[in-house]
Amino acid sequence: MAESNAIFNRKMTEEISDKLLFYLANRQVKNMEHDETGCQAPEGPILCVNNCGFFGSAATMNMCSKCHKDWVWKHEQAQLAASSIGSIVNGSTSSNGKDPVVSGNVDVPVAPVEPKIILTQASCASASSEGEVKVKVKEGPNRCSACRKRVGLTGFNCRCGNLFCAMHRYSDKHNCPVDYRTAARDAIAKANPVVKAEKLDKI
Repeated sequence: MAESNAIFNRKMTEEISDKLLFYLANRQVKNMEHDETGCQAPEGPILCVNNCGFFGSAATMNMCSKCHKDWVWKHEQAQLAASSIGSIVNGSTSSNGKDPVVSGNVDVPVAPVEPKIILTQASCASASSEGEVKVKVKEGPNRCSACRKRVGLTGFNCRCGNLFCAMHRYSDKHNCPVDYRTAARDAIAKANPVVKAEKLDKI
C-alpha cells in the first residue's frame, strides 16, 4: 500500500512539474514576442496640456480633441493671414482667383463711387397702364364664417364661397343662399337629354 502511495505521489509530482515547465516556457515565449514588437501598455490616462480637465492623447499632441481642433484652426488662420498680408505687400493677386481673407485692421484705399439713380416711376406707370397691379395681401388664419372658429387646413369651402368648420359645413346649418335643388335638376337634365326617334311613315 505504501508503494502504491509512493508511485501515485511520484506521478502527481511529475505531472505538476510538467505543467509548471509548460507554463514557464509559454510565458518566456510571450515575453519575447512582446519585446520584439515593442508594444507597451499605456502607463495611464494623460490629462490635456491646456488643463481643461479632459484626457489627451499622443496623436493630438497630448491635447483633448477640442483643444487640438482650436489649435489647428488658430494655426491655419495665422498661416492664411501671413500669406494674405504677404500678397498685399507684394501687390500680387491670389492664384485661385478668390480674394484673400484678412484678419485684423488693414487700411485699403477705396475709389470714389458715383451714385446711380434708377427711375422706378416709369416702370410703375407702364404697369398701371397695361392693367391693374394685383397686390397679394397676407391673409390671417382661416376661420369659420358662421362661428369664427379657427379651421386651418381642415376647413370646408361651400359653393357660396365661404369657409366653414365641420359643424357648419352643411347648407342647412349656415343658411346657404345657393339653390342646390335647381342646380341638381339642371345637371341631371344636361347629363340625360331626351332622346326621341323620328316618326315612321305608315305604309
